[in-house]
Amino acid sequence: MTSHLRIACSRQNLQQVRDFVRGFLIAGQRNEVVVNQVVLAVDEVVANFIIHANGEDANQFLDLMLTLTELRLDVEIEDQGHTIFIPASVSPNPDMREYIRQGRRGGMGMALVSRIMDQVEFFERNAHTVCHLSKTLS
Repeated sequence: MTSHLRIACSRQNLQQVRDFVRGFLIAGQRNEVVVNQVVLAVDEVVANFIIHANGEDANQFLDLMLTLTELRLDVEIEDQGHTIFIPASVSPNPDMREYIRQGRRGGMGMALVSRIMDQVEFFERNAHTVCHLSKTLS
């Protein structure tokens, strides 16, 4: 089962992305815990693309493709902008004491995505940034 969605790079479209992912996984008869985790992970990556890679420019677009098999979910998010956005590698287990000691805010989203999903990779394809997420399902 595969489904596609294209959105403009505006925070206003984040709810549409969450609904799209939720509906897709529910149609695939996945349990509520997995659905909520994946919705959170995809929402975080899409928000990063919208805010950090595209500066919330609604003239830019993101394409999402979800593919679900019996045992695996693959999510591909492709940025249609001209700026390559490949974040630094993120540890799924950051040192929270050090983070708090530094008084940092934000920046924990990709660590959460790395904990939820089995694979998180960013790469360039045809001068666009692509994020591929995958999760083995039981």
